[in-house]
Amino acid sequence: MDKRKELILNTIIKEHIKSGAPVGSSILVEKYKLDISPATVRNEMMALEDDGYIMQPHTSAGRIPTEKAYSMFLENLKIKKLAAQESEDISNILKSRDESDLKDAAKAVANISGTAVFWAFHRHNLFYTGISNLLKQPEFREFNLIYDISAIIDHIDEVVDKLFDQCEFGRHVLVGSVNPFGNFCSTVLVKYKLGDNIGLVGILGPIRMDYEKNIAIADFIKEKLG
Repeated sequence: MDKRKELILNTIIKEHIKSGAPVGSSILVEKYKLDISPATVRNEMMALEDDGYIMQPHTSAGRIPTEKAYSMFLENLKIKKLAAQESEDISNILKSRDESDLKDAAKAVANISGTAVFWAFHRHNLFYTGISNLLKQPEFREFNLIYDISAIIDHIDEVVDKLFDQCEFGRHVLVGSVNPFGNFCSTVLVKYKLGDNIGLVGILGPIRMDYEKNIAIADFIKEKLG
């Protein structure tokens, strides 16, 4: 992909992550001050759509990134550190590392990330929080997706059990079709060992989640519990 297409695609992804709305060429040029004409942006967007990186929802003239786009975005993402105040908040909670603290940490992560969080302290001992954060997302206001989220809650124990077996220790990012919670979601996972216990924490959100922030959170937790 040439630099101009890459710039336009990354800008579409960043704007869609922020707004949750389809992105049009005029927004890209005006809001992000791109030194490209609207006509050129439209042509490049057509090419990106032909290549499967963006798609047009039936209800809008704008475009949204596809799973293929997010996968490429993640391959080139520069990992950043968590903001100082957020890292301090989580660090203070994790000092004793007992189960009640891990639950409080899960709530803090849900609040910071604006997503749902599950935390399995060891196998068959699961806590989750922040489901309401998912229901607030614009893409989850459609009836069929609300139904899918209900199905996630009903089967979360089974999915987490499978993840215990499938995941290696460390951090993982599961996007769309490779995400066991549904192809409309993404999950950032950390599997860790704390004393004699193996734990698994996951940040679960829409496929347009803020990967930069959520990966930073996951890496910070991995560092603290590793």
